[in-house]
Amino acid sequence: MIIRERYINELKAFIDKPLIKVLTGIRRSGKSTMLKLFKKEILNKDIEISQIIDVNLESFNYAHLTNAKELYDFIKSNIKNTKKHYLLLDEIQEVKEWEKAVNALFVDFNVDIYITGSNSHLLSSELATHIAGRYIEIPVFTLSFAEFINFRKYYFNEEKNTTKQFQEYLKMGGFPVVHISDYTLESAYKIVYDIYSSVILRDTLQRYKIRDTELLERIIKYAFDNIGNTFSGKNVADYFKSQQRKIDINTVYNYLNALEGAFILYKVPRYDIRGKEVLKTQEKHYLSDVSLLYATMGFKTSMIAQLLENIVFLELKRREYRVYVGKIDQKEIDFIAERNDEKIYLQVAYKIESKETENREFYTLSTIKDQYPKYVVTMDDFWNENLYGVKHMHIKDFLLAESF
Repeated sequence: MIIRERYINELKAFIDKPLIKVLTGIRRSGKSTMLKLFKKEILNKDIEISQIIDVNLESFNYAHLTNAKELYDFIKSNIKNTKKHYLLLDEIQEVKEWEKAVNALFVDFNVDIYITGSNSHLLSSELATHIAGRYIEIPVFTLSFAEFINFRKYYFNEEKNTTKQFQEYLKMGGFPVVHISDYTLESAYKIVYDIYSSVILRDTLQRYKIRDTELLERIIKYAFDNIGNTFSGKNVADYFKSQQRKIDINTVYNYLNALEGAFILYKVPRYDIRGKEVLKTQEKHYLSDVSLLYATMGFKTSMIAQLLENIVFLELKRREYRVYVGKIDQKEIDFIAERNDEKIYLQVAYKIESKETENREFYTLSTIKDQYPKYVVTMDDFWNENLYGVKHMHIKDFLLAESF
């Protein structure tokens, strides 16, 4: 297995610290593999194997651990002495009221706890207050472009040709399982569709008790068709009304919330640059991996600009930026990204093929009068490196940059 160093290093930074380490992300993004790799790191510290309690709660071997009491009793029975024990609990959301068990284990025993979950609302429930102030969340995403290159080198000894590799990454997406064997596009999309189906069934329909599967699929199609476009629950309801299908706005928001909870979608709020406030309507939504669109609706060349935007958004999230869609007067900035005292502005386009596009992408950014970096990211082969004080970068170079 190839080591995804960023996540392993982040876990290593918190080893033996009095915090519960929580890895979250969509199914098959690599959380379970991360725990297996981290188990080796623990063993390298001269820890005895008996001090590691490794439980995959999706395995039939642990199907009897359905609630907090059963999980607590099972772990307790496996702690044989006062030495520090390392608890690796995979897919913790399968246990009802898991927070109570994890909190009690944290309080009652000399343990270092690592858990994974496939639901973004894992830590926002009322029950999660049991571990409030005692955990650190580590989001796990599908492969970045840099990680994709590492996978291609590790599994196929592929030479580095970043232009060609980005084309491949754009078409294949970043689910790790797709890149450990030499799959055709058709086979890769079938694998991703199976992941998608599992997420819809287990992390959306069952977890949120959604009964109208057909309506959920319609909302998913609407959201996928509008990746990178601003829309609200009212827009969705109005669209269905035009299709002679009446739907309550609250239902739309509940279904979108469920899709966000399952990490199928990320919601990005808008930020008024002049008013310096986060706006409460007309958010954008992006996919946790672009291959979800291909697997369900086919590869759409007409959406390539939105797909590039989606890829840039995910890279910003991986680098722990807070991301907003910018509004300046009546114009839109694709992304404002903030991290500590850093800020960058970004426009993403397929190619700058006209003066009108150049003005829209470059000039709009130049109207923001502050000292923070501003970028236009495209797939152009040739360009002015700097226009109106705005830096122009090829997307592959932007994704591989050490810093922005």
